[in-house]
Amino acid sequence: MVNDPRHPLIPGLNKLDRKLVRDLWAMRVQIIAIALVIAAGVAVHIVAAGMLDSLKLTRATYYDRHQFADIWAPVVRAPEALAIDAGAIPGVRAVESRVRSAAQFSLDTMEAPAAGEVLSLPQANGSAINRIFLVEGRMPLAGQRDEILLLETFAIAHGLEPGDTIEATIYGARDRLRITGLALSPEYVYAIAPGQIVPDPRMFGVAWMEREALAQAVDRDGAFTELVVQLQPGAQTAPVIAALDQLLEPYGAPGAYTREDQISDAFVSSEIDQLSTMASFLPPIFLAVAAVLVNVVLARLVALERTEIGLMKAFGYRDRDVVIHYLKFASIIGAIGFITGLALGVWLGRSLAELYTEYYRFPYLIFSLRPEVYGVAALVTFAAIGGAGILAAWSAARLDPAIAMRPPPPPDYSQALGAGLTRWKRIDHQTRMILRQILRWPQRSAITIGGIAVSAGLLISTLFFLDSMEVMIGSYFDVANRQDITVSFNQPRSREALYALERMPGVLTAEPVRHVAVRLRNGPVEERAALTGLPREAQLSRAVTAQGEGIEPPPGGLVLSQDLAQRLGVSAGETIEIEVTEGRRPVLEIPVSGVSTSYIGSSLNMQIDDLNRIMGEGRVITGAALRIDRDQEARLYSALKAAPGVAGLSLQTQAEEMFIDIMDQSLGTSIFIYTLFAGLIAVGVVYNSVRISFSERETELAVLRVLGFTRGEVAYVLLGEIAVLTLTALPVGALAGAGLAFVFAEAMSSDLFRLPYVIEARTFAYAAGVVIFVAISSALMVRSRLDKLDMVAVLKAGE
Repeated sequence: MVNDPRHPLIPGLNKLDRKLVRDLWAMRVQIIAIALVIAAGVAVHIVAAGMLDSLKLTRATYYDRHQFADIWAPVVRAPEALAIDAGAIPGVRAVESRVRSAAQFSLDTMEAPAAGEVLSLPQANGSAINRIFLVEGRMPLAGQRDEILLLETFAIAHGLEPGDTIEATIYGARDRLRITGLALSPEYVYAIAPGQIVPDPRMFGVAWMEREALAQAVDRDGAFTELVVQLQPGAQTAPVIAALDQLLEPYGAPGAYTREDQISDAFVSSEIDQLSTMASFLPPIFLAVAAVLVNVVLARLVALERTEIGLMKAFGYRDRDVVIHYLKFASIIGAIGFITGLALGVWLGRSLAELYTEYYRFPYLIFSLRPEVYGVAALVTFAAIGGAGILAAWSAARLDPAIAMRPPPPPDYSQALGAGLTRWKRIDHQTRMILRQILRWPQRSAITIGGIAVSAGLLISTLFFLDSMEVMIGSYFDVANRQDITVSFNQPRSREALYALERMPGVLTAEPVRHVAVRLRNGPVEERAALTGLPREAQLSRAVTAQGEGIEPPPGGLVLSQDLAQRLGVSAGETIEIEVTEGRRPVLEIPVSGVSTSYIGSSLNMQIDDLNRIMGEGRVITGAALRIDRDQEARLYSALKAAPGVAGLSLQTQAEEMFIDIMDQSLGTSIFIYTLFAGLIAVGVVYNSVRISFSERETELAVLRVLGFTRGEVAYVLLGEIAVLTLTALPVGALAGAGLAFVFAEAMSSDLFRLPYVIEARTFAYAAGVVIFVAISSALMVRSRLDKLDMVAVLKAGE
């Protein structure tokens, strides 16, 4: 019995500490419920801040060690001597030229050809930019023109190892290349094909070849196709880019760009921004609810212990002793929640880190936390809980002993807001008792409604992502892009290439596409974009409205996506300046005839005949959208593999499946975690509300039983209160959830993705169902205590 916390004699504890232990044990279920809410807030902070720190630190370390470039400057063909001139530009620390070419890989593991890129290997000296991280095998030997390094993700997807060979079509010539090693690169942390929206390791590969071998393969001896640049610390990018563009313009340069537009880093940065948003919004909500719960529980404990507090002060205990006693109570709850949250957060963080390594290919991604993260979690937790405890403890310290030892005056319902309801004769006596209890404690009732509403709101705002993604996927894959395959050429082709595609086996419909790099200007605002030429009355790839209706560019006009129009500050009917950054590089003023809705990427469309007329190059295309006969896929893929001008394919069905799979894994895991935590809030709020009400009305409920009320009728009096409060909270929670979802949609949208603000009715229904289930479960836990109520003991205690 000595170790039983209910025992009055626990060695080493003074009288107040023994009382504290007894109180903690008696309220253990309530304390656990509150601690779990605290733990949820701490865990969310640890997971979000931990992953945020891990991604930032890993990215910074990887980029620094492997000399990740600050600027890329592609060209069609430029003499090697220009690299020296580029190195003399003020602000430039290092420049490296290289050769880069589109490629097509043919593999035995799948019927369709895979798109890819081949790059010349960085220099072997210590100043190399974008250094390769060799995972396995060796580097290609100098003079060996058939040796390559292969991107690790692509190799794993096809079961390739060092020593294997792979067939590749580079610049129209097909070769069999030997894999000497597997590699990672800071340029391909998020390995995704140009123009695609999801990474597909089976359909996109990257290879690195010895510089001379690749230059000869693509007819670039003594020339380069791209400069990669590192800047001096503190150097501004804009002047350097302007100088590079001026230097390289005669050689077909589409324009230099920074990391912000480098597709891999753009995706990593977007993920970091989203983690930062979640870390800012969610933890304070959980901790605020926990603080309110601690205050309510302690305030109720003070009210129940009025007589004991009066006796304590009458026997000489000071106000400070009383305050410290109740602060200890709050601190223990906070400590339990904090420690639980730390353990849960670290475990979840490590689990998510493993998930991240499937999509972000760093050589290492270790979930680690800076001491400041723990410090912030501890500070915020104990500030919130301690502040709530002080409010309740101070009310105890202010009690005068003579007043405290007298019972409090009975509540006056006559002046309460809504008291007229309790006198309505159509309401039975038990319902009047429920309404009186709610009106007796309006502040606590409001807190309960607020806590339940927060839980429902978090559920709705979390599940909103599923609704939003469903609309995004449907709009992109089923409405705007209805082709089965998108074919890309390794360089612009005449319209004859389209006719050749139409004659291939299995092709039902083929629509031409042309992409041209441009700069858009509206006054001082400038944006880089790809101008897409589409045929009239396009049916496969097209611009659409938010309602899914197609928007066709009129002759001489442009259709911009809404996000691009907002960044430029233009609307339909206005004119913008377009500078084409390839070919003859014309500069034109073109009217904006319409604004489309694009949730993935940005779009800028005009009629392909108008685009070709601007370029002055005849009827040219860079690819085509195809609708095919599924029964002849294998024959079509064989024909495309044999086509030397085809750089790669995008399979629409496979891309959609990959997108859904990524959303299910990454978003599904996050939604499960946040749904669980939102449920914990509901448990903490509802259980504590019912448990406090039971403690307050124990004598009253016992009297009702003695007077002949059945257990069901007495339970109705007790549990009807939480039922009314829960039903009142649901519409409030629905409004809060809709508002929070809107905030998330705005805060987490980027240039890559924009979340449509859509919440389906089933989301509201699911959130309401979860809250009601939690409320019923919590109520049944207290109902079991009601069934075991010792009426004689309770009535004697009341005397």
